[in-house]
Formats: sequence, structure tokens, C-alpha cells
Amino acid sequence: MSAPVETVRDPANVIKWIAVVALLIAATLVNRFLPELSVVWRALAMVSLGLVALVLALLTQQGKAFVDLLRQAQVELRKVVWPTKPETWQTTLIVLVVVLVMSLLLWGMDSLFGLAISAVIG
Repeated sequence: MSAPVETVRDPANVIKWIAVVALLIAATLVNRFLPELSVVWRALAMVSLGLVALVLALLTQQGKAFVDLLRQAQVELRKVVWPTKPETWQTTLIVLVVVLVMSLLLWGMDSLFGLAISAVIG
């Protein structure tokens, strides 16, 4: 069983998150309150503010933990043994045959139950 995680309140981390939210709000307000700018400049401003917010978010404790999680996932992905093309086709065909057989079986049972109910109801 894993040990409980202790949460440490770092004032710098909180300030970073407030700045991230402020930057994202500013990015959305650029489009709303500066319609006189061309679309290209507004888009550039929004993308720039969004990227700065992303970088700042990655510098927080949660951002660093997320990057670490992505690295660990990449390491685990390298350990996966992917099926070959023939194995994939074979598995796909097996699934299709099973689905076809089950659908015919269920259709047949539904028809029999329908006939039985019709015979009882009259």
C-alpha cells in the first residue's frame, strides 16, 4: 500500500498558478477587447500568452510532476511488445467472426422468443 502524500503549500507555486490563470484570462480578453487589431496580431498575441502560461505552468510543482509522469510513460511504452501486422489481422478477423456469430445467435433467439410470445398472445 502506498504512503499518504503530504501536500506542501509553497507560496511561489501559488503565485505561479495565479499568474498562469491571469495570462490565460488575458489571452482570451485580447480577442474580445482589441477587435481593431488584425486577426493575425490577435492570434499571435493569444498564442504567445498561452505559451507563456504553459511554460509557467510546467515550472510549478504539479507541472514538474506531470513532465515526470510523461517521461515514465514514455519509458513504459518502450517496454511494450507490439503485435506484428499478421497478428493484428488475425485478431481482427477473429473478432469479426465472433461478432457475426453472436449477432446471428442473438437474432435467432430474438426471433424464437418473438414467435413464442406471438403464439401465447395469439
